[in-house]
Amino acid sequence: MVRLRIRRATWPRPALILTDTPTPTCPDCNGEGGHNHDYGDYETGEYAGTEWEPCHCWDETRRWTVLPLPRLPRPRQTSTDPWGSDEPPF
Repeated sequence: MVRLRIRRATWPRPALILTDTPTPTCPDCNGEGGHNHDYGDYETGEYAGTEWEPCHCWDETRRWTVLPLPRLPRPRQTSTDPWGSDEPPF
């Protein structure tokens, strides 16, 4: 069963997308969509990172662009130094 929702994506460009969601009653992941696995360095046993293993109940690559959104222009900064003015701060 496909459970769809609308999300806002920022990469590769801003857009509204329709995406699949995990099954909330999945007994393997409890509706979270996957599991985190911490792993350590083989020699020292120290924490080295976390890997994500997606669950079989959903496909995180299943997504469709509904509406591309425009990129908003960034405001231009006139001066690189905000304290470089000769005027007093009061």
